[in-house]
Amino acid sequence: MKSTVKREESSVVGAGPWMYRFVEELYLICRSITGEGVRETLRRIDSHVPIEVHEVPTGTQAFDWTVPKEWNIRDAYIKNLAGERVVDFRKSNLHVLNYCIPFRGRVPLKTLREHLFTLPDKPEWIPYRTSYYEENWGLCASQRQADALRDSEYEVCIDADLKDGNLTYGECLVKGSTDEEVLLSCHICHPSLCNDNLSGIALATWLARYLTERNTRYSYRFLFLPGTIGAIVWLSRNENIVPKIRHGLVIACVGDAGKPTYKKSRRGDAEIDRAVLHVLRTRGSDFSVREFSPFGYDERQYCSPGFDLPVGSLTRTPHGAYPEYHTSADDLHLVRPDSLADSLSIYLELIEILEGNAIYTSLCPKCEPQLGKRGLYRALGGLADAGEGEMALLWVLNLSDGRYSLLDIGDRAGLNFRTVRYAADLLLEHNLLAKVRAGG
Repeated sequence: MKSTVKREESSVVGAGPWMYRFVEELYLICRSITGEGVRETLRRIDSHVPIEVHEVPTGTQAFDWTVPKEWNIRDAYIKNLAGERVVDFRKSNLHVLNYCIPFRGRVPLKTLREHLFTLPDKPEWIPYRTSYYEENWGLCASQRQADALRDSEYEVCIDADLKDGNLTYGECLVKGSTDEEVLLSCHICHPSLCNDNLSGIALATWLARYLTERNTRYSYRFLFLPGTIGAIVWLSRNENIVPKIRHGLVIACVGDAGKPTYKKSRRGDAEIDRAVLHVLRTRGSDFSVREFSPFGYDERQYCSPGFDLPVGSLTRTPHGAYPEYHTSADDLHLVRPDSLADSLSIYLELIEILEGNAIYTSLCPKCEPQLGKRGLYRALGGLADAGEGEMALLWVLNLSDGRYSLLDIGDRAGLNFRTVRYAADLLLEHNLLAKVRAGG
C-alpha cells in the first residue's frame, strides 16, 4: 500500500522539521545490535513507511560470523552509601556499557573504577562504549561524575539479559518499473546518539515515504540494520538479490552542520561515485571526498571483494571527525533541521540523476541541425540561463553517439545534469535524438 506524504512534508523545506521531530521521537530508545530497542525503533519506522521485519536466531551462521545472543536492559545504576543514584541509566542510556553482562553487588571504589569508562579530556560528556563480542560488565560516566566518587564502596546494578534470542532488522522495497535496484542502508544499533545515526534513520524513512509516491525506473531497497553484523547477515541471506543492485549508499551522520562528505565505493569510478561527485560539484558549496578504505560503516561489507558492490557512503562530517562523536554530546542540539534538509536535497538530486541518466544517439550526426527553425532556442526560455541551455543542446547533440551518457556529457561540458537532461528531452521531442538505453 502506498503511504501518503503530507504536502508540507514532501518538500525539502518541510522535510527538515519532520526529520528532526522523528530524531527527537527515537532519541530516548535504548538500542543495540539486538533486542527490544531495535524492535521498537522498527515499529516507529513502520508507522511511517511499511517495512518487513526479519528475525534471525542466535547461532545462525553468516559467512565467518555468528548471530550473537540477544541483549536487553531494564535498568542500571551506581548507588553511594547513602543510597543515592550517582550514575543513573534512567537519565541517559549511555551510562551502561552497551551489551554488557548483568551484574549486581557491592564493589570497592578501586574495583568500580576498573569498570567505569570516562572521557578525561571532555569532563562533562558521557562516552558511548560497547562490548558486543567480549563478555564484560561496566558503566559509563562523565569525568566529573567519576571524580566525585569518594565512598569506600558502591552498589552496582546492571539489570540486563544476554541470552539466546534473535537479531532483528527491517527492510522496505519500493518497487520501480524494473527490478534493478538502488540499495540505501542505515544502521539502527546506536542508543541516544542523534547524528550517528538517528539522522540517517530519519532521512532514510522520509526518502522511502517520498519514493512510494513516485513512479521510478529503479526499485529502491531500504535496509534498517544493526551495524556490521546486520549487513553481513543480510548479505548472507540475500545473495540472489545482490546481482540486481546497480547503485548503493550508506546513510549516516547527515544532520550536523558540517560540509557534505562522500566516501567512494571500492570501485572508485562507479556511476554512483560519479553521480554523487557531480551533485556536490554543481551545488556551488564546499564539500569533501574520501577514497575508499575498508574501515567505517557498512559500505565495507557491501564492498568486500566477494561482492564488490557499487556502494559509497554519503554523510556530512564523517564518523570520528567531530568532537561529539560517540558521546552524550551527540544530542538533539547537534543535529539541525536545515542540515537534515540540505542532506536530503543532495540525495534527491542524486536520485534524479540515477533515474534520468541515459545514453542517446543523434539522429542528425552530420553537422549540427538547424535548431532555430525548430523553435528550440525559444523553448529554452524556461531555463534560468538560456545561454547555458543552448550550450547544453550543442553538447548533447555532439556527444550523443551511443557511447556517452548524459552524466558523461554534463561532466565534460561543466553543466548541471538537470540542464543537460532538459536539453535531451527537447531534442527527443523534436526527433533529433533517440535513446539507446537507460543508465550510464
